[in-house]
Amino acid sequence: MLLIYSENFSPRLEYIARLIFEDILLSEVSFTSDIPEFQKSEDPKINYSPQNIYGGLYLEPHPLLFSEGLAFSGPAPEFFGESHFLFPAGNGSFLPFDIFAASFYLVSRFEEYQPARRDSFGRFPPEESILYKNGLLQKPLANIWANFMAEKIQEFYPGIVFPERKFRFFSTIDIDHAYAYLHKGFLRSSAAFSKDLLKADFGNLKSRVKTWLGISRDPYDTFGYLDSVFRGNENKVVFFFQLGNYGKYDKNISYRRKAFRELIKNISLKYKTGIHPSFRSSREGEGTQLASETGRLGGITGLHVEASRQHFLKLEFPGTYQRLLNAGITEDYSLGYSTVCGFRAGICTPFYFFDLEKNCTTNLRIFPFQVMDVTLKDFLKLRPGEAINEIGKIMEETRKSGGTFISVWHNENLHDTGAWEGYREVFEWMNQTGFKWANE
Repeated sequence: MLLIYSENFSPRLEYIARLIFEDILLSEVSFTSDIPEFQKSEDPKINYSPQNIYGGLYLEPHPLLFSEGLAFSGPAPEFFGESHFLFPAGNGSFLPFDIFAASFYLVSRFEEYQPARRDSFGRFPPEESILYKNGLLQKPLANIWANFMAEKIQEFYPGIVFPERKFRFFSTIDIDHAYAYLHKGFLRSSAAFSKDLLKADFGNLKSRVKTWLGISRDPYDTFGYLDSVFRGNENKVVFFFQLGNYGKYDKNISYRRKAFRELIKNISLKYKTGIHPSFRSSREGEGTQLASETGRLGGITGLHVEASRQHFLKLEFPGTYQRLLNAGITEDYSLGYSTVCGFRAGICTPFYFFDLEKNCTTNLRIFPFQVMDVTLKDFLKLRPGEAINEIGKIMEETRKSGGTFISVWHNENLHDTGAWEGYREVFEWMNQTGFKWANE
């Protein structure tokens, strides 16, 4: 048990201290604002107050955790020192920086609430991030900082033991397009066929007709292949289904199609499933479309829907997460970038969403991801071997920190033909390595 003293406890301080000690360092923490209680305690203890006179380890606090809303006094955050710290601390502090304020700034996504440039889809781009600007996006700083603090605490309190943290691995699959040609109905199929004719895309026409005639498997039907890769590790996999109405950015087949419903049901018998809210749902402040889509998935699987990942990674703080909470979602897997790999919130441990607008901890647990297939091939333009190296570096960073590595792949990109040829090897290497490390 570690005891923290502060003159005034705030929801922010309790939130980030519990995240660091309980979720990352797997240790107990308690709090007090009573000076005699703190001084009498024989537990390892930290004095997080302006006065360095009460004993224990002293850490000078930054005002961020005692502020409300989106403003705080003090200079704009910037990294300092070779170890890349935020919010320097002085006056005899046992750390050179305020780890609580620094970690809270990154994990709460404080910067994403601020006025900043957005991309064409209204998303916060990585180039606006303090981590990207300082070349630190591929470092889980909150975990690294927590381990650094644990070492410093053990130097002062040799008897304290922080449990060993195991690497965890989740492979997640987004089903934006369950099938390329099948089960789309007469009108959609006829329109697609005509479009191929007008474009003289005879390769696609041939593939389409052979699939309709049962000569070839639908190229997006990679579900048997996925089963073979995941066999024995089904509890480390999550499938997300897009069940929105057809539109410009929502092109999955209808959730009413029998074949699609059977696919969803069969997958839900083996794997955890979640909703992949449509692009259209992200434009609705009330969340009625999200509730409708969540109800569709629950109606098909017969299970409560607790997990979600935003289609197109449409994530806006705090509105997106507030809508998910209202829909009964308790886990979200959307926190990552579409154009670069890395740790968007500077952490590789799942954590609860702190709503800065309401200044409170919620029960929505965020599972940040680090790597996506489209990022590797389309944005970073990596060849398969280069993609393996990129994934390997990030997986190793996660493993060293005892964190959780999560990837995003799409069934439609695992057919191993055309532009995606060779990426099955990447997918297989990542899963084989990840499952092995997680099972050690």
